[in-house]
Amino acid sequence: MLLAELVRTSNTVGGTAARSVKIAALAEFLRPLTDLELTIAVSYLSGDVPQGKLGIGYAALSSVKAPASAESRLSLLDVDACFAELATLRGKGANVARLRGLTELLAKATHDEQDFLRRLVVGELRQGALQGVMADALASAYRLPLQSVRRAAMFEGNLARIAATAQREGEAGLLGIGVQLLRPVAPMLADSANDVDEALATLGRAILEYKLDGVRVQVQKEAAYVKVFTRNLNEVSARLPELVEWVGGLAPDTLILDGELLSLRPDGRPQPFQVTMQRFGRRNAAEGKDGSVKEAALQSLRPFFFDLLYADGEAYFDRPLIERTRVLSSLIPSDQRVPQLVTDDVSAGRDFFRAALAAGHEGLMAKSLEGPYEAGRRGSQWLKVKPAHTLDLVVLAAEWGSGRRKGYLSNLHLAARDPDGGWVMLGKTFKGMTDELLAWQTKALLERAVRREQHVVYVRPELVVEIAFDGVQVSRQYPGGVALRFARVRGYRPDKSPEQADTIETVRALGAST
Repeated sequence: MLLAELVRTSNTVGGTAARSVKIAALAEFLRPLTDLELTIAVSYLSGDVPQGKLGIGYAALSSVKAPASAESRLSLLDVDACFAELATLRGKGANVARLRGLTELLAKATHDEQDFLRRLVVGELRQGALQGVMADALASAYRLPLQSVRRAAMFEGNLARIAATAQREGEAGLLGIGVQLLRPVAPMLADSANDVDEALATLGRAILEYKLDGVRVQVQKEAAYVKVFTRNLNEVSARLPELVEWVGGLAPDTLILDGELLSLRPDGRPQPFQVTMQRFGRRNAAEGKDGSVKEAALQSLRPFFFDLLYADGEAYFDRPLIERTRVLSSLIPSDQRVPQLVTDDVSAGRDFFRAALAAGHEGLMAKSLEGPYEAGRRGSQWLKVKPAHTLDLVVLAAEWGSGRRKGYLSNLHLAARDPDGGWVMLGKTFKGMTDELLAWQTKALLERAVRREQHVVYVRPELVVEIAFDGVQVSRQYPGGVALRFARVRGYRPDKSPEQADTIETVRALGAST
């Protein structure tokens, strides 16, 4: 199979918002592939290189001016063989050799193929063929029950291996894939609700939980062995010896728990997310230059669990959440569980929401009492409810988009106003934009363009945009020392001039209070 055909499929998938079109395009492309081509294609279309990261950054690849071939005959096997060879390079000069190898590969590719390969290598391939869509496409390609593919994907995190099993063994092979202890399961994800009223209107009687702003972890136990995995399925057991020891001491011989790690202040309130992440990154207490141990580093990360997926040899994935919660409560002490309330009363839900915020947490999770654990899926069985923070910021620049956004200025460079004059950049976002907004935004920004550098268009600071975000964190990357978390566009504010944009002092004050 030629790389060009995969790139065309990728562009089709990235160029539409219609899920049915994505699935049909992927299924048609995948169906005739050989087993080896299939595993490569599923990996690439999901934005992964099977050999792992090649250690070449965006800046290095952007500087490569490899001539584009007018007609490419590169196959998927050619590209895979190149990546496999580059992944074996080690030692002094390895990065230079990898870059040379990639340059030679790019010289054989067309312009579209070059763009695809660059984005694939640096991990910026956003074309929408992620786990949910790819699972549906595999079911369509091989005429298999969708539920069987999704269930196999829940227990086997590697979609390329799922594809190979589906192609070779059909439904029987997929049904043979089950939970394997000490191997991570993709976490269930949540959709959003505007407020408690909307969440309860959607779910009816539901479990409400404090939404903790910590590190999502999955803890698995089999006899004397305990492993801890992150949201991204990376194992981090060595960083968390206290947690491993604690779970090892629990009664069940086998366990899979879902939860969060938090760093707490002495008064029991949560530290900012960034502090939790810093402590999560340390294996041991940090030692000062004078040999003393820093007090802050001694404060351990505290686990809070909210779901149970497996216990004493019994799988609970398909059981209702209310049953999973009951078993969790019988095994885990209350001070290691996330606070919960079962209710359909809006007034009680609002009170619980306010209590969560008063305790320093992000908001609430609202969860269906009867819902199973749908690993790796995002849906309305779980809804997150958070207070909305917004700022009016100025656009300094924008980056050309890729995939569905190709041809549009998408990623905005956002800045707050400096009362002493000028603008202080806070970060970037491409989230929250409709197709109509992208079209309008591209035209409006190009009319204000002052210079261009590669894929970035710098503009006159005239447009004010309302940005919603989840919090403010310390940042060394931006000159103001702060950045917005999960920023997304709410809409432009033509009624406001740049002089009416929020100031950097306002942003810093929000950071101190969140």
